[in-house]
Amino acid sequence: MASPLPASLLLTLAFALALATGLIVKFWLATRQIRHVARHRDAVPAAFAQAITLAAHQKAADYTIAKTRFGLLEMAWSAVVLLGWTLLGGLDLLNRLLLGALGGGMWQQLALLASFALIGGLLELPFTLWQTFRLEERFGFNKMTWRLWLADSIKALLLGASIGLPIAALILWLMGAAGRLWWLWAWGAWVGFNLLLMLVYPTFIAPIFNKFKPLDDATLKARVTALMQRCGFAAKGLFVMDGSTRSAHANAYFTGFGASKRVVFYDTLLRQLNAGEVEAVLAHELGHFKHRHVLKRMAAMFALSLAGFALLGWLSGHAWFYTGLGVQPNMAAPNDALAILLFMLAVPVFGFFVAPLPVRISRQHEFQADAYAIAQTSGADLSRALLKLYQDNASTLTPDPVFVKFYYSHPPASERLARMSAA
Repeated sequence: MASPLPASLLLTLAFALALATGLIVKFWLATRQIRHVARHRDAVPAAFAQAITLAAHQKAADYTIAKTRFGLLEMAWSAVVLLGWTLLGGLDLLNRLLLGALGGGMWQQLALLASFALIGGLLELPFTLWQTFRLEERFGFNKMTWRLWLADSIKALLLGASIGLPIAALILWLMGAAGRLWWLWAWGAWVGFNLLLMLVYPTFIAPIFNKFKPLDDATLKARVTALMQRCGFAAKGLFVMDGSTRSAHANAYFTGFGASKRVVFYDTLLRQLNAGEVEAVLAHELGHFKHRHVLKRMAAMFALSLAGFALLGWLSGHAWFYTGLGVQPNMAAPNDALAILLFMLAVPVFGFFVAPLPVRISRQHEFQADAYAIAQTSGADLSRALLKLYQDNASTLTPDPVFVKFYYSHPPASERLARMSAA
């Protein structure tokens, strides 16, 4: 009778199979999207024929196809990099080099995490630059200069180090000092850290990258304030962000938590929409607040992270977890940073197959927020606003239905407007 396969080999096979299967499915979905959008490029859908020009429709189709093709290259490169880090021994080599230079201990583990992040960023850099300065530039969306991009990159690097390294050090310390239930303490620290970030982000972090000024349009401010009062929403302020310095894309959002909540409008949004349409867009965002979508998503995120920390706590104590993903665990030094990195690399590979579930829930939330906005403001204003945003952001009106089910966190324009018309 044949002996069972060792656990490390089983993990290697499962990881390789999941990676290959996921890659095949992603390529299949992307090619479906490209073909479907190209097939409908030459005619505006009947439902939008009165509002969207053929030129705008074709620009959206070309932009979608270009982004999806670029995504195929990025996807293939990411798979190669992932294999390089894991089964081909890249992470193991980096760990050995740092062990030789620093010995085992907290500094070596922090250096491993920082080096991994830095190398990963450099490997992704060509794609980031191409997307910003070639693809987005080609379709008229990029407004960022090289100088601004470099300044943003330096700020992000320094901010990531000043925020990320302390929380990483805390979790690594808990992994070594808090006993078998370290993962529970680490999860509590991670939750507290995220809540703190939500409190300080609007006031201290966001202004590092963008300029915010109070909304000075008295008419719009009065309408928005009255809407928030009707909806029972209290915010610390209404602000306009200089989104146009980086992109022509438009948006509006809530940020912060508790007493630090702010309403933020991109300056591009205010240029594209009239007061009634801006009010309708804000009412949609208030719909998320009314239906407690943000709290539900936070609760789901924290629950999933608890399960993730518990799983990491179990996996990190088994040698086959390391060897099965191409790393030899340290015999005379902690393996905690290795465990964190391997877990971060492996989970998305297996998690891809349940990805349609959260985006489906997100699409349902969008429908609920639309319905709430229609009840509070003008449905016609919301429809016009969405059409303008779809057009100005070059969002295709004819995405592939299967692609939508896997990736779209917002319903396609045809589905959203059909629901609004029925309402």
